[in-house]
This record gives sequence, C-alpha cells and structure tokens, in this order.
Amino acid sequence: MTGTSSPHVIIIGAGFAGQSAAAGLRKAGARVTIIDKNLYSTFQPLLYQVATGGLNPGDIAYPVGGFAAPRGAAYKRGELAAVDARGQTVKLNDGREFSYDYLVIATGVVANYFGIPGAAEYTFGLYNRGDAIVLRDHIMNGFEQLSADTTGNREFTVTVVGGGATGVEMAGTLGELSSAMLRATFPNVDPARVHVRLIEMAPHLLMPFDGKLRQYTEKQLEKRGIELLLSTKLKSVGPDRVVLDGGDAGDKDLPSDLTIWAAGVAAPASVRDWGLPQGRGGRIEVGPDLRVTGQERIFAAGDIAVQPETPAPQLATPALQGGKHAGEQIASLVKGGSTTTFVFRDRGIMATIGRRSAVVQIPKLPTFTGTLAWLAWLALHLAYLLGFRNRIQTLINLSWRYLAWGRGTGAILGDEPSEPLPGDRAAVEP
Repeated sequence: MTGTSSPHVIIIGAGFAGQSAAAGLRKAGARVTIIDKNLYSTFQPLLYQVATGGLNPGDIAYPVGGFAAPRGAAYKRGELAAVDARGQTVKLNDGREFSYDYLVIATGVVANYFGIPGAAEYTFGLYNRGDAIVLRDHIMNGFEQLSADTTGNREFTVTVVGGGATGVEMAGTLGELSSAMLRATFPNVDPARVHVRLIEMAPHLLMPFDGKLRQYTEKQLEKRGIELLLSTKLKSVGPDRVVLDGGDAGDKDLPSDLTIWAAGVAAPASVRDWGLPQGRGGRIEVGPDLRVTGQERIFAAGDIAVQPETPAPQLATPALQGGKHAGEQIASLVKGGSTTTFVFRDRGIMATIGRRSAVVQIPKLPTFTGTLAWLAWLALHLAYLLGFRNRIQTLINLSWRYLAWGRGTGAILGDEPSEPLPGDRAAVEP
C-alpha cells in the first residue's frame, strides 16, 4: 500500500461512472480521491435543454465536492496527463503527481468527427456545459437576427448531424422552440423562416429502438417541421453550409447557418499519452471484470472503457452500473477477495421528442409513446439529478416550458456570442 495502512483509490472523472465508483467504494475502508478538471459534475442527458433555453446551466451541474464528501472521498481539481502503471502514480497537466493503490479511469469521451473535413472546425458539439451555453447563445442570436432583418428575406437554417437520442431531442426541441419563442418574443418574424434539418446516415432514427418507436419518432419530428435526411452521408462541413455525398448523382450543397454535431463519440486524443491499451474509437480496452487489459490495479468504466467481446452501450445506465462494479471489485480486492465479471443489466432506453412526446422501451414490457412516455422520461431524469435544489429548479423550469405552453417564451436567455454566425458576418460586411 502507498504511504498509509489504508489503500488509496484514485477516480479520474466525476461523471456517472466516477460517482457510482465512489459509491461502490464506500465500505471498502480505503482513502478515495476524485480528480476532475471541473468543479462540478454535469448531468449530460439534459444538456440539450440548456442549449435550447429550457434550463439554466446551474440546474444540471452539481459541485463535485458536494457528492464526494458524503461518500468519504476527497476532491482534487485537475486533468489527467499521464499514468505510470509500474510506479502506481498519475500525473496531472499542472505537474502534480498522486500515488495510488488502485485507479479507476472514468473520464468520459469527446466528439467523433469520423474524419469528415470541416466537422471539427465548423460544428457545435454538445458534450459539456460550456458547449450548451455557447450553442444556446448562437441559437438565440440567430432568432434575433431574423427579427432585425427589415427585408424579411433572411432565413435561419440549423442542421443537426446524428439521429441518436441527442440529435432527436435537439431537433425536436428546436422545432418547437422556433415556433413558440418567435411567436412570443419576435412576433414580427414568420416561423417559416426558420429551417431545421436532421441528417442521419442510417435508414432510420434511434436505431437501437423498436421499429414502431422509430416510425413514431420520425412522424413526430416531421409534424414539428423537421426535415429528415435519412440514409444520407455527410461529406464535408463549411462555415455556412454542409455538403452531402450524393454518389453518382453528385454532391449536394445545402446552406447551414448553424451545424450541431451529435453523431458519435470517441476517446480524447490525450488517451494515447496514458500508456494504456486502446480499442475501438480509441477507448481504453478492459477485461470482463473492467480491469484494463494487462493491468491488475487499474480499472476503466463508462464511455471511456470498451470490452471487445461484449461492448456495453454508451449511455448513462451502463456507466452507472460499470462504475459501481469497478468500485465493488476494488473493495473486494482490498479485503483479499477476487473480482467478478461485469454483466450489464438492460433497464431500458428512452428518448424525448418534444412536448408530451417521447418513446420508451423497457425489456419484457410493451413499448409506449406519447404523454405517458414523456412523463416517465421526466420522472427518471429528475430522479437521477444530483441535489434536491437542482431537481426542484429543473421541475419548475421544464414545467414552465411545457405546461405553460403558449403563455411565454419558454426560453432562458443568455448573452450574444462573441463570434457571430457566418450569416451574421455576411450581414455586416460591406
């Protein structure tokens, strides 16, 4: 053991997997340190609500120290730079080093642009609170620019890339927002001047869902005025357009004032510096018990980890289960026991499309949609949020957005972005 009679466990990352790993270690009799580059943990499933003005950024953020202390853990702010497995130390970007007896890596992932030219430079992601704030301000600024245009000829086109849950939720909310907010805040703007399209390479949206739920989702989005481009491959992204790969028919160039990336995730490039085996998407390769391949004292959980034989979905539930399993395995090892195989238990999947519209799929139960599914989605997300204040504030804000429909903007506004949209530049250039 390092330094004291109590083993020292370091958890890198304070997301779903990191939080549950700390919970799994509660009775291990170990000293636990949680290291994260942010002072807060972000509830990622509701980032799109911040981006569309439904929630305040603080509603989905909770201080890391606030949940670390009750779990008997200490919090240190920093970003992982290197792992010395032989010396059992981790090094942070600022040069600090910490020794460990066991290590859990749960850093999460970043956007995967699949090598598409211009995607990294000209799209807006939705992977952290800062992304959501920047995106919100650009969306609201786009609406404001429509109002300021005295000719009535200007349009605002938003492209969402990726037909998974994040892309569907973002597109559906944008479709509703463009109507409700413009009517309440900018009544001089015709909502028809706002165009939202959703691009997906697969033949359907929400591919992991049942076919009936996919069909329902597509109809609901079209009902909200969303243009669906399915079985469509994106070739490149420019500052004010997207180019689709048309094959033999030729490429198709479409205007896009704002392009939102929700098409996939991968491990951050810094993983290469950690000296650990990497699998698909650059993620850290783990064995059946979630120990990193070739390592006895290092575990990985959540989106950053991949088990080649039985990869778990990159969702909140597997991250929570995986983090808890990693913590429990370390607790067992500390007491002289052995590890067990991680088995993901599918609790179901859900996605919301908009007001009173969602899809829910739970194993061994009938699928359901509509208002009941939407209420189930709301209840689950409130239950998973950290902090009583956050739950109450989120309930109030989402109730105002969806239940007081048509009586206000339903949007929480921010500041105008420091960088204008491409269309804004065109408007001010001589």
